[in-house]
Amino acid sequence: MINLEPINQTKLYGLDHYFHELIKLYKDNIYPNKLLLSGQKGIGKSTLAYHLINYILTLNEDYNYDVQNLDINVDSHEFKTVINKSNTNLITVDVNVEKKIIDINQIRNLIINLNKSSFNNKPRFVLIDNIELLNKSSINALLKILEEPNKNIYFILIHNNKKVLSTLLSRCINYKISVSNKECLDISSQLINNDVKNLINNDLINYYSTPGEIYLLVKFADQHNYDLSDIDLKSFLKILINEGHYKQNYFINKMTSNLIEFYFRKLNSSFSKIINEKYSYFIKRISDTKTYNLDQESLFMEFNDEILNG
Repeated sequence: MINLEPINQTKLYGLDHYFHELIKLYKDNIYPNKLLLSGQKGIGKSTLAYHLINYILTLNEDYNYDVQNLDINVDSHEFKTVINKSNTNLITVDVNVEKKIIDINQIRNLIINLNKSSFNNKPRFVLIDNIELLNKSSINALLKILEEPNKNIYFILIHNNKKVLSTLLSRCINYKISVSNKECLDISSQLINNDVKNLINNDLINYYSTPGEIYLLVKFADQHNYDLSDIDLKSFLKILINEGHYKQNYFINKMTSNLIEFYFRKLNSSFSKIINEKYSYFIKRISDTKTYNLDQESLFMEFNDEILNG
């Protein structure tokens, strides 16, 4: 399967109207220097940001951005240097793999880099992904440079609809990104070069709301040779729990918890008092498990025994 990391996506799918709106702001000289792209994780916000940045940085290049086809030219110097992380006009900040937050040292390094002279007269961009993972110290440090940014520097902050301090939100133009269920399926099909409806059971596909989630689901199925077209929600939950897949990574772990809630909601039309009580009980257990870092295995096994096999 293709590499879905936003930095590698040379084609922009399904977000063309957002892209054209943003480049119009730039052409009209009213593009904000502090832009917040908010929406569900996996919807394509970071990919949109990389395309917007490439468009602006390649305006006077031979291998400039293909606006008509929403395509980055792979021969572009800007694209090549962004890929190998040597582009002097783009600074990226994201949570490190081994950590759970964007810490103060990352923002301090950002400030140091911004104070260095640029090698050209092009705009400079700061792309900060997952801003909900900034801690309080990091946010306070960031606020200082957001309040008085250096000339010709543009901030793009990626927000995944999580709680963020109002002091940070108030300093940015909030640009909300969303796609319909049909658009999500269309984008997903284009990304994997196959009709997702042929790959995933309708009982499952109705849960997934972003192309990124669907891509990861298809990737997971490929890795384990599961035919999701023939697996319904209940059977899939049994597989995730009985095979211990929820221990595999954060995405599968989160998916298992979310699918439990989704499973209860699918039972809504036949909810009895007992099911309602079970629903409340397990949703509270999931919440407590996340909050207090409790044992997940006992939670999932209990759900499997009492609900799926009950």
